[in-house]
Amino acid sequence: MDQQTLIIGAGLLVAFGILAFVLLAPSENDKAKKRANMVTGTGRQTKKSAQGGQDASKERRKHVADSLRKIEEAAAAEKKKRVGLEAMIAQAGLDLTVRNFYMISAVVGLVFAAIGIITGQKPWVIGAMLIVGGLGFPRWFIAKKRKTRQKKFVEEFSNAMDVITRGIKSGLPVNECLKIIARDAQEPVRTEFHLLTEGLRLGLSLEQSLDRMYKRMPVGEVNFFSIVLLIQQQTGGNLAEALSNLSNVLRSRKSMLGKIAALSMEAKASAAILGAMPFIVSTLVHLSSPEYLEPLFTTKFGNMLLLGAGLWMSCGVLVMKNMINIKV
Repeated sequence: MDQQTLIIGAGLLVAFGILAFVLLAPSENDKAKKRANMVTGTGRQTKKSAQGGQDASKERRKHVADSLRKIEEAAAAEKKKRVGLEAMIAQAGLDLTVRNFYMISAVVGLVFAAIGIITGQKPWVIGAMLIVGGLGFPRWFIAKKRKTRQKKFVEEFSNAMDVITRGIKSGLPVNECLKIIARDAQEPVRTEFHLLTEGLRLGLSLEQSLDRMYKRMPVGEVNFFSIVLLIQQQTGGNLAEALSNLSNVLRSRKSMLGKIAALSMEAKASAAILGAMPFIVSTLVHLSSPEYLEPLFTTKFGNMLLLGAGLWMSCGVLVMKNMINIKV
């Protein structure tokens, strides 16, 4: 080959290279399209991720709502049930069996009847005293003891929530925090949490143990505590924050009850004065003129008047009690 042929061949190769580069190189439009496709694909992935997060959030809210509805239905069904004598004794914190309770009731009834016989009362009065002593007074004592125990539990329960919250924030497990309350809290919170931890140790589930605790202490605070623990167990979340909020709610609830008691104190005093007035007036009249009220106790018509007055007065006392008994 001569030199001219080589130059022509090299020129053709360069020309073919330039033509191939021009034809095969991506244009600016293609690059823009690729960038647009990449952005669109990223946006689609972002939308899919956001949609998935919204679906998960909706599913969690639905699960929480279903759990709350089940717990509230169970609590409502429990309230509608009539509390038996054995349950009332357990809620009062007394170590008695039903048989022992009936034996004590019989003894108390005989004591009341003996007092009536010693004071020379009429047979129907002695019979009434026997019924009151055997059936009324022991059950009234159990109900009073039960109410007092529930009040003490509510007053101490918010402090127990604070201890559990601090324990969880410091890294302790929930069961260990419950054991601390069962060991160091004031009564009756200590006893109830001890029975709760014993149930968990024996193999009962948390839901079963909390249900037993609510049956022993049927107050709204225990129901709130059960709801928080069960929802956290089923759906997850920050348990320390939830219990801290619960403690604040319980303290606000207790403060509101105190304000209501203070505002209703005047009505309670008026009801007490109105209820005691007939007895005070009759006692003063009897001391000044003993023969003036004697027909009420010695004649049949007077006894009927006393019975009617007692029934009407009982109705009035119950009405006033319901009017001043404000529940939240």
